[in-house]
Amino acid sequence: MAGADQRKETSTAHKWFFETRYWLRDLILSVLLAFIVIVFLYQPVQVEGTSMMPRLENHERIFINKFLYRFRPIERGDVVVFRYPLDTTKSYIKRVIGLPGDEVSIRDGHVLVNGQPLSEPYVPPNYLDDQSYPAVRVGPNHYFVLGDHRSSSNDSRVWGTVDRQYIYGKAAFVYWPLSQAGWVQ
Repeated sequence: MAGADQRKETSTAHKWFFETRYWLRDLILSVLLAFIVIVFLYQPVQVEGTSMMPRLENHERIFINKFLYRFRPIERGDVVVFRYPLDTTKSYIKRVIGLPGDEVSIRDGHVLVNGQPLSEPYVPPNYLDDQSYPAVRVGPNHYFVLGDHRSSSNDSRVWGTVDRQYIYGKAAFVYWPLSQAGWVQ
């Protein structure tokens, strides 16, 4: 009888060892996969400030796609994250308005690109400022960016265009708070 109990204990210990080993393997692979996704594809960031309201609020947490612009160009309307040109230790998030070669001007708060009014359904009327800004020609490999909350945004109207080398991601998905979860458009 003692031999049967000992074999049963050995069998149970053996089974536990293999189950634990497989569980540990799966955990390590999951952590490795998450690390690769976060380091090379997506990065979580926290929005600081109100310049992108109403779409992005202060302290929301989003994922940015760091890989997308290796395969396709930056487009007008993209919400991008970049190193602030006047202090590259800081990051900003703004919407691309002007592409390389464009002429961007603002009359009474309304944006004109190459002399044509830009349709901006993402900017509520009460978030516009009513100021005018002279035309700016966007240079090669540079982008003119604005916050959606124009009356409280520090953007290309103040410090100029953003060099392509400073843009490192496109805002992709709000994940916190859960009530605001969704794709960034």
